[in-house]
Amino acid sequence: MESSSQDRNLPASERKLEQSRKDGQVARSRDLSHIAVLGVGSFALLVLAPVLFDRLKLALAQQLRFQADTLLHSASMLDRLQQMTLVGLAAAVAFAAIVLVAAVGSTIAAGGWVVTTKPLMPQLNRLDPLSGFTKLFSKEKLVETGKLLVITGVLGAVAWSYLKGSIKTVAAMVMQPSVASIALLGQWLTMGMALLLLVVFVVALIDVPLQAFLHKSRLKMSHQEVKQEHKESEGNPQLKGQLRARAREIANRRSIQAVPKADFVLMNPTHFAVALRYDDKTMAAPQVIAKGADLLAMRIREVAQQHKVPVLQSPMLARALYAHAELDGEIPAALYNAVAQVLAYVYRLKAAMRGEGPMPEEQPTPFVPPELDPLGKTVLAESAEGTPDAPVDDITPVEPLR
Repeated sequence: MESSSQDRNLPASERKLEQSRKDGQVARSRDLSHIAVLGVGSFALLVLAPVLFDRLKLALAQQLRFQADTLLHSASMLDRLQQMTLVGLAAAVAFAAIVLVAAVGSTIAAGGWVVTTKPLMPQLNRLDPLSGFTKLFSKEKLVETGKLLVITGVLGAVAWSYLKGSIKTVAAMVMQPSVASIALLGQWLTMGMALLLLVVFVVALIDVPLQAFLHKSRLKMSHQEVKQEHKESEGNPQLKGQLRARAREIANRRSIQAVPKADFVLMNPTHFAVALRYDDKTMAAPQVIAKGADLLAMRIREVAQQHKVPVLQSPMLARALYAHAELDGEIPAALYNAVAQVLAYVYRLKAAMRGEGPMPEEQPTPFVPPELDPLGKTVLAESAEGTPDAPVDDITPVEPLR
């Protein structure tokens, strides 16, 4: 159900503001564009007019000079007309370029640069005459009309005050020589235009923040819209669950595929499995290239045995690595010594299987800080009740090589 305008009393969210911007709906001030075009255009005329008049006067003097050769070759008059046309076009293009830059710059300054074709797309609701007639009497149109009436009244009052105060100056122009009269007329028009532009400038200063306020007011949201947007931004819970399941499936598949590259696998003995690999030329410390729990742990063990990767039982170390080591990341520094003991044992075991040395007799019992073992306290309590001669964390090879 669509919320009414009375219910929309919450400020627009960043997402809605961004969406309205993509749709081409931004705060624009027409008065800022007016002052930019009128002000820059007037300044350009004031600066360029003397140069332009001198060039035109020189060009006219050259074009109006007739000789006997001109009468004999009447086609040269077209060349003269073409030259004068090019001079006029160059002046017009220069003036139009200056005004265009001012118009575009003022638009960007008010609402920023927005590139979108959505406002140009045809919409059937725009062809509804009843809807268009209703918009003519909307609250925004009434405010805009009232603002224009106030601006027109202020401009008229300023113009009347200026004319009333300078009527004697205008009357005195008749008594002045032509050159002085034209200069005086130029000064009088410049001063009057400056006063009118000042009024438009003040209006623009008020209109820019006003348009920003009105734009945000139009985009206000109701409580229902905020909840709906939050739900959309968070995503569908079912879809998110599917994505998480898919991500776990990909991670599990990647873990299984990396097991053949491992140097050894640690088990707990069935609940957790962690595969480690170490290359002293490319790695600063051993890395966990695969890990899993329950069924995935059993699958890692099966793949390791198929590829003749040693599988060792070390409950505390396996749990600590599973809990504190990231996949494809280095092991924690606190476990360097424990993993190094296991790695040395594995190297001696592999060398013995190749016939390059004796079979290792003693199996190390690496020390694992209790705070790194999620079940450390439970394991210690159970081991205290059991046989005192049985080591808590003995490493026993489980079919290391075949």
